[in-house]
Amino acid sequence: MAQRHHEPTDSPAAPVAGDALTGYLRAQAVEFLRALRLHQESGGAPHGGGGAAGRAQPRAGGAGHSPDAARALRRSARRISGTLHTFRPLLDPGWSEGIRPELSWLSGTLAQEHACEARLDRLLLALHRLSGTSTTAPTPPPVPSTAPARQPTTPGPEAAPAGAPTPAATATVTAVAPAATAVATAPAASAAAAVPTATAPLPTPHPPLPDRAHLTLGAVKAGALLDRQLNLARTRAHSAALQALGSARFHAVADQVAVLASEVPLAPAAGNADLRPFAAAAEERLTDAVAALPLLTAGHPYNAEALAHGLSPDPAPHPQDTPWHQVRLLLRLHRYALEVLHTGDRAPLDGRLLAAGEALDRHRDAAEAAAAAAQAARTPRIAPATAYALGVLHADQRHEVEAARYAFQHAWQKQHVGAGTST
Repeated sequence: MAQRHHEPTDSPAAPVAGDALTGYLRAQAVEFLRALRLHQESGGAPHGGGGAAGRAQPRAGGAGHSPDAARALRRSARRISGTLHTFRPLLDPGWSEGIRPELSWLSGTLAQEHACEARLDRLLLALHRLSGTSTTAPTPPPVPSTAPARQPTTPGPEAAPAGAPTPAATATVTAVAPAATAVATAPAASAAAAVPTATAPLPTPHPPLPDRAHLTLGAVKAGALLDRQLNLARTRAHSAALQALGSARFHAVADQVAVLASEVPLAPAAGNADLRPFAAAAEERLTDAVAALPLLTAGHPYNAEALAHGLSPDPAPHPQDTPWHQVRLLLRLHRYALEVLHTGDRAPLDGRLLAAGEALDRHRDAAEAAAAAAQAARTPRIAPATAYALGVLHADQRHEVEAARYAFQHAWQKQHVGAGTST
């Protein structure tokens, strides 16, 4: 006997009144103000002069804004902005259309620094993995006691040239070459250690493949180039975030959010309105956008068209990525609408919906990392080995894009199969 399998993301059976929207917006506004207070305590000092939310000016000589505070501000700003977009007919149009773009600006500005840092970590880890030196390299043999001690060659901060990578990043990147040397010398060291058993056959070392050796040679310089470019971008994003958090524009947004914590400007017809049709419309927009995706192409293990754009001179974003990024935004709006219907933190978690969102997050990260590798490969006058390593890195990240699309396809189809009937 077939029966309906109720999903945790289904809308509640009873109508959801506008009070749920009011409570959700107030709760997110309180979270925003709490994150603002955390920012003031960790990296900013309140500036005198009015304002319901206080002023967040950076301290002189301080460490800047806190990553946790910036993340919490971003989270609350995204949820308030997304909720205003989904339920905009129930809100005062002049107020909601004025604050929503400002919240989007704030969220996007605060996200840039973290994005640059995560992108650099992702690319450096991929370089180590592709060059075969991340986890497979054995420990190098100990240096004999008669060998002269090596003197450190890392120059001090005052001797570093302008634009050079930081010592910590250089140490991370240059770890590729010693580990690669260890791969070639470890079998000989193992054989020397096994001299007492003279009858044991000596292992035959396998020479590295030519492309792997070429990649190892260029991986160090490629990593240093990425480190320099992305650290410069991260520094600029950090400065932009500090400037934004101390600007009059942010002060105005914080004051409006402070007012939202106590009073939500609703439209006259919002009192008796049911929130479920608006959440259903957000889900329908998501379903239509997913239906337009090339899921059949994403089901193949190799999508040659995805690499055609590659390292072309055109710096525009990859044409296949845009609809997937749009689906990611619509999935986020759908999740926020469900949080409103289920009163915020008490919203049930759907594992399949979360898996689809995580796959789209990986898709976005891999696509942006591939674009960063392609941008670095367009740097004038780089060595051929460096360009080769960056090309392999770009192809690797585009394959990660395809893997994320494949994972999303399975998560989404599993979600809709599970939402059908069961025996």
